[in-house]
Amino acid sequence: MRRFLPLFLALSLLASLAACGQTASGAGSGSASDGSSSSSSSSAEPEAPQIEPYVISDPTVEPVGGVVDGVPYVAWDGIVEHLFFHPVIAYPELAFDGDAQADGLDDFMVTVDEYNNILQSVYDKGYVLVDIGDVWRETTDEGGQPVMVRNTLYLPEGKKPLILSYDDVNYYPYMLKDGLTYKLIIGDDGLLWSEGKDPQGNEVLSQDLDALPILDKFVREHPDFSPFGAKGSLSLTGYSGILGYRTQTDTKSWSAEQEAARQKEITAVKPIIAELKRTGWTFGSHTWGHIRLGVKSLETVQADTKRWFDEVGSLVGKTTILYYPHGERPDGNDWTKTGPVFQYLQSQGFRVFASVGVESFSYIKKDICAVICDRLHPDGTTLRHSRDRYLQFYDAKDIMDIDVRPQRAVDWK
Repeated sequence: MRRFLPLFLALSLLASLAACGQTASGAGSGSASDGSSSSSSSSAEPEAPQIEPYVISDPTVEPVGGVVDGVPYVAWDGIVEHLFFHPVIAYPELAFDGDAQADGLDDFMVTVDEYNNILQSVYDKGYVLVDIGDVWRETTDEGGQPVMVRNTLYLPEGKKPLILSYDDVNYYPYMLKDGLTYKLIIGDDGLLWSEGKDPQGNEVLSQDLDALPILDKFVREHPDFSPFGAKGSLSLTGYSGILGYRTQTDTKSWSAEQEAARQKEITAVKPIIAELKRTGWTFGSHTWGHIRLGVKSLETVQADTKRWFDEVGSLVGKTTILYYPHGERPDGNDWTKTGPVFQYLQSQGFRVFASVGVESFSYIKKDICAVICDRLHPDGTTLRHSRDRYLQFYDAKDIMDIDVRPQRAVDWK
């Protein structure tokens, strides 16, 4: 089923990128320029690339006749699996260099090669992408009270649904020195690229070094992996801005110059947000400050949530998804409990509350209009110690790049 590619957005970012003298890496790269000949050939504006529309459809609507493009679609009411990733490691030699960050990166992240192999494996095993926002919906019960219900999904016959989510898509400053990319940009071709630095310090633009452009590219090459146009859900904090742009404020001191710089970052990130939303990516809150909701006071949570709405929600738009930082639920593992922090967060429009666990678990709460769920986590920890649990998705023996990772224990060797 054809599902691509985007209408072009008129992007103010393009001119500045062309003048940066950055090194292009990866197939389909926009041309690099040192800016020395930008006015010598012609004064005409460059032609915008012609990009096909990207189609997003609703998996909860049964197709007419039960067939789309000759493919039968059938109802799915089973488990919707959910995998989440932290940012992927582009340069293992920088990530695993023995410094204080190395073990944490090993525990919680995968390398680009591992990520590519995981995508290929779940595709080969018959999973197709669905958006987390399509799995449940809010309605009213017989008494007129708001409740969440699980949707029936209509999938290509023989396929299984998979949600992907990505935590901390903020590109924190430490990422630059530890082998991760550090922002998203729009390339000369109108598509998403990443920007970063290689181990020699050269600036690199690529579609092969960051989880988001990699998935975009994979779906372009395998459109049947995303029959509804879904990609993944981006779990954003706000204390270091979003998507590599420093859109945050500093409450301790703030000058007119700082605000002017912040407004430039806001202007620069808006086309990135628009392109992500247009091509199947959605957004969720990870709290502004990555705070532990199980221990913070209600007043702290309220202040943090307001700040998230002010500095992040104001840019990415409304979301009903909250991804718990550290996987920590405000009410622990008692599904029946609904404490004041949960009640407050639900009152702010959040309906799906996602933690981290060993199952793609979900539970529709009975006392409040909300769903709680867990996500599985492909990362160094589960590659090393949870091979059997993830075999339905991939075999860690085939995925884990032991040669580039720290020499730590592996259960299955």
